[in-house]
Amino acid sequence: MAVAVGPDTGRRWQAIGVIGLAQLLVMIDTTIVNIALPSAQRALGMSDGTRQWTLTAYTLAFGALLLLGGRLADRWGCRTILIVGAAGFAAMSALGGAATGPAMLIAARAGQGAFAALLAPATLSMLAVTFTGVRERARAFSVVSAIAMSGTAVGLLAGGALAEYLGWRWCLYVNLPLAVVTALGSRYALTDLPRHRGIRLDWPSAALGGAGFAALACACSGVGGALAGGGGVLLLAGFVVRQRTAASPLLPLRVIADRGRAAACLSVAATGFGMFGMFLLLTYQLQVVMGFRPLVTGLAFLPFVAGNVVASTTLTRRLLPVTGPRPLLEGGMMLLAAGLGLLTTLAPDSSYWELLLPSQVLLGAGAGFAVPTAINLATTGVGARDSGVASAFVTTSQQLGASLGTAALNTAAAAVGATAHGYAIAGGWAAGVVAIAALIVGFLLRAQHREAAA
Repeated sequence: MAVAVGPDTGRRWQAIGVIGLAQLLVMIDTTIVNIALPSAQRALGMSDGTRQWTLTAYTLAFGALLLLGGRLADRWGCRTILIVGAAGFAAMSALGGAATGPAMLIAARAGQGAFAALLAPATLSMLAVTFTGVRERARAFSVVSAIAMSGTAVGLLAGGALAEYLGWRWCLYVNLPLAVVTALGSRYALTDLPRHRGIRLDWPSAALGGAGFAALACACSGVGGALAGGGGVLLLAGFVVRQRTAASPLLPLRVIADRGRAAACLSVAATGFGMFGMFLLLTYQLQVVMGFRPLVTGLAFLPFVAGNVVASTTLTRRLLPVTGPRPLLEGGMMLLAAGLGLLTTLAPDSSYWELLLPSQVLLGAGAGFAVPTAINLATTGVGARDSGVASAFVTTSQQLGASLGTAALNTAAAAVGATAHGYAIAGGWAAGVVAIAALIVGFLLRAQHREAAA
């Protein structure tokens, strides 16, 4: 689905404001509940094992439905789907804020994720077809990526302030005005081009992919064990087979056949695994182990924002047209792995200034190099007919990583006790996953370069 926003530069950068706000809304809610979670857990009587589903339900529904959301954007129009997504997101946020028990809160969070799956691919598709020049594309993707990735830390800061002064429910209610502004801004700044009504929606593929995604997340959480994990692999294998045989597949395999696109999606998946998984554990390290107040906990994540903004808006947008994607992807992921590796020394008496602050800077800088580069690479060279589903796939990769990371790292920490020692072990696992993924990404991009040279 292609979108035109007018030829003048001013109108296009108004569009980027709306797109950035939509991405901010989606990403803030990946983390805004984190800092409020200890308060919500006490208020609603959640167990340590149940609490992570407040976060996982969001990322799980988000990731499981993204491909369907991308195809809906291609068929019915990005602007229409974005407006519907914003309205639904607001409704689910209101439901979550009024939750009377864990089940109601988790269901509302899953509903938020479902409507976020409409918002995200529509916004990235608009961005991909609006900015086509190499330098302006690098600049646009860097700006939106900085907004989105910093939104994760802004969510932690806002969550801390709201939880401390207004109560944890306002971490959900705050989405209502943001969603309204997003919907109204979409009507003003974004204009749809003709829709691809000939695209058929492949519901069996959506069911196979979503169920496989959910089964893997359950396995990582210790629910269902090997049976859930094996079932998830079989369901995802069935999804791939279905894409090869369906007349109108949900994810045309031509979209992911490119090695560069595969490397980009692996990069954002690994980044999501390490970064979002550790955000939850660091929140408990700061509040429960180190005794920080919610607002101070939110402020403690500001170095991540600083590292991310500097790397993405100042460095990545200048370097990408010169160096190409491989050095930025590999280097960014290795910085991220280094930041996670520092956390393997976490202890109850760890110093924020000597350990957590430098770790946050490395995490932010690593994400600032890797994520905008990956999103740019993943959406390059995709036809208008597949722009929505291609954008959805890269975001699906990130949410798959975030869901599995949150589930797996929380489970790893809980297995040895939800203490600083458990969080340190989880940090080691996260660092290892990201470092191995960086090596694979480098191999794929080098193979692509050799193939192009030949």
